[in-house]
Amino acid sequence: MPDLLAKNPEIPAQRAGEPAEPKPEKARSLGLDAWHDLRKRPIFIISAALIVLLIAFAIAPSLFTSVDPRAGDLRAHYLAKPNYLHVFQPDWFGYDGQGRSIYARMIYGARASVVVGICVTAGVTVLGGLAGMLAGYFGGWVDTIVSRVTDIFFGIPLLLGALVILNAFSVRTVWSVVFALVALGWTQMTRVMRGSVITVKQADYVTAAKALGAGTARIMFKHILPNAIAPVIVVATIALGGYIATEATLSFLGIGLQDPTISWGIDINSAQKVIRTAPFALFFPAGMLSITVLAFIMLGDAVRDALDPKLR
Repeated sequence: MPDLLAKNPEIPAQRAGEPAEPKPEKARSLGLDAWHDLRKRPIFIISAALIVLLIAFAIAPSLFTSVDPRAGDLRAHYLAKPNYLHVFQPDWFGYDGQGRSIYARMIYGARASVVVGICVTAGVTVLGGLAGMLAGYFGGWVDTIVSRVTDIFFGIPLLLGALVILNAFSVRTVWSVVFALVALGWTQMTRVMRGSVITVKQADYVTAAKALGAGTARIMFKHILPNAIAPVIVVATIALGGYIATEATLSFLGIGLQDPTISWGIDINSAQKVIRTAPFALFFPAGMLSITVLAFIMLGDAVRDALDPKLR
């Protein structure tokens, strides 16, 4: 040991029998710390499992049913009642007024809802996030213009404005619905991002980056954005379920998606005509829509609790 210490003077001497000092635990980032917290929350596990199942329905519906959701047989299957003993079979949820399998339409209807929800959320997050970051960072006349434009769009009801925009389309598809909702739904993200950026840009590390000569783009996207994005992620996750419900509402009113696109809102609209004789035709699409919206709201609540230190 003395020879070893003589050759390596930097190695501290350790007494016999004395336990080695524990290594300090490596500091975790905000995202990693939130992930460790989320894994312990049952609400996150349940909601994430439901969302993964819905995404599987949207990506590969043929894995869950081999029935054509658009094929109907009025003579044999007109409003046929559900057969709950035939699980995962075409008659499990019964048949609608066109003789089509409700179970198959529930599976295939998830694609439109998931695509609309994810695309609208991504669109409003990018558009509103950039606008809010510019307004919060530069301030002055940039903040004034962005804030006034945001107030104008914020005064337009989302559902009413989407009705007006979609009336301009002769053929309404998933992408026309996405365009209408993104064009009017970015205002909330702008306000959230603007407030977060105003708070973050006053931090010491931003001042140090400016003193070291960092450019505006580097400061905004390297230092401010990663530290200001957490509230936006929380709001976007919760809002995703609302966009899915809005799409279903537009389709229910007959101004959203159109045939041959399969949508839960279209099925709910068709089922209201036979609600007294076949309530199951309304119950299943409405139930799937409610479960989907609830799953995303639960996920948003779990993410909010994990990212907000004040709620721990």
